[in-house]
Amino acid sequence: MTTPRDPFEIFTSPVIPFPSENVDTDQIVPARFLKVTDRWGLSEALFCDLRFNDDGSPKPDFVLNRREMQGRKVLLAGDNFGAGSSREHAPWALLAWGIRAIISTSFADIFRTNSLKNGLLPIVVEPERHRQLFERLAENPAYEVTVDLEAQRIHLPGDEDLPFDIDPFVKLMILKGTDELGYLLSKLTDIERWEAAHPARVDTTLRATPDGAEAEAGAAPA
Repeated sequence: MTTPRDPFEIFTSPVIPFPSENVDTDQIVPARFLKVTDRWGLSEALFCDLRFNDDGSPKPDFVLNRREMQGRKVLLAGDNFGAGSSREHAPWALLAWGIRAIISTSFADIFRTNSLKNGLLPIVVEPERHRQLFERLAENPAYEVTVDLEAQRIHLPGDEDLPFDIDPFVKLMILKGTDELGYLLSKLTDIERWEAAHPARVDTTLRATPDGAEAEAGAAPA
């Protein structure tokens, strides 16, 4: 079954600074939340052990708990973001909180794949540009960027662009707000038309009999 989601559109957002390196998926969403099947109910699970004390009260020094960070859609993360297990709940939790794009110098492969399949955009930039973004954000905590997936660019203030790479088919899926199965189902009319015009080379209504002959499916054996 495919899960519909909103098409990815160009957007502008202030940036959330999160410089920690080697952040693994258990930090992103602890294992005790993996029984949750409603992905949009995972916003409180995001960085739960980092965001909250044992009594459930928020830690005021954690970046996502700061009032000015609410509603921001871009996370500027440290190197090797999303290491660890392959849990798909990690991008689910990030999306549930409202994050649509993550900028880093590298991502764990499985996390990157899971993110792309769920419409979360992991963007890789060179270390020097990564450092510059953190510096600009330190100078201006309200620093904004525009993420343009269609053009494959991050637009920075001052008419400066950071290009990024993405597989063309993956890009198409995210822009349309679908996945591979959804894309296939969208072609169902064309598939049925082709099937009707091209009879099967193997008759699947026949079954083999012990002597090697063929019999109609459902017929009683001789």
